Amino acid sequence: MPTIAIDPKVLAANYNRAFNAHDESALRSLIAPNVKFTAPGDVRLVGKDAVIGYTHSWMQALPDAKIIVTNEIVSGPWIVQEFTFEGTHKAPLTGPMGTIQATNRKVSGQCVSITRYENDLQVETRLYFDVVQLLTQLGVMPVTSKN
Repeated sequence: MPTIAIDPKVLAANYNRAFNAHDESALRSLIAPNVKFTAPGDVRLVGKDAVIGYTHSWMQALPDAKIIVTNEIVSGPWIVQEFTFEGTHKAPLTGPMGTIQATNRKVSGQCVSITRYENDLQVETRLYFDVVQLLTQLGVMPVTSKN
């Protein structure tokens, strides 16, 4: 039976610290081998390597990327975090719609993650963010003129 010895708030803080430090090794130690991950753009990943690959691509494309948590709710093995994601787009970012070459633009957007822990490892994460806002900030989303 799955257990949690460490508070999910502490586990999530460890993850966020590792992300902000761009410490792939630490991130790898915090997630389960069979982790499930979903994100906008029909991203559906299973397995540590797939999830680390997704995370790594964001850290490469935005080398100063960081997560700033503004609200948290914990319920049993689940934690919901509202956070600001910000960084500067310095390298290609590959996603479901193709690759966006570096724009050198700063991005900042509100995100929500819902994460479940078992045996003190992340086993499931659902990430939500506004893709239109991100693409607009990167300058690749057509903006309509205001009349």
